[in-house]
Amino acid sequence: MTVQPPSPNTQRPADPQVAFDRSELNVILSLYGRAVAAGEWRDYAMSFLREVAIFSIFRRAAETPLYRIEKRPALRNKQGLYAVIGPQGQVLKRGGDLRTVLRVLERKLIRIVE
Repeated sequence: MTVQPPSPNTQRPADPQVAFDRSELNVILSLYGRAVAAGEWRDYAMSFLREVAIFSIFRRAAETPLYRIEKRPALRNKQGLYAVIGPQGQVLKRGGDLRTVLRVLERKLIRIVE
């Protein structure tokens, strides 16, 4: 019995990626929109990797992110699925509910707008 090498036209399945679903993006983009309207945030980027999905928030596009919102399914039962990471890499808030985790950013935004 001879084994045929895979044909070049055969696609192998893509590596699975972690991503934000529509409801998660609605929550994140709602907060982002309020911060843009307040003049605090101006740009964002999204990264979807094998172990983590990241929503990065920038004051200016050429800078390092002010905040990162991360989704790590592997930590769902340990530290929580979501985390907000500060500019120096410190974890500002971690938990299983996205709205609760994002409150740390809403409080900062409310102080700025007042």
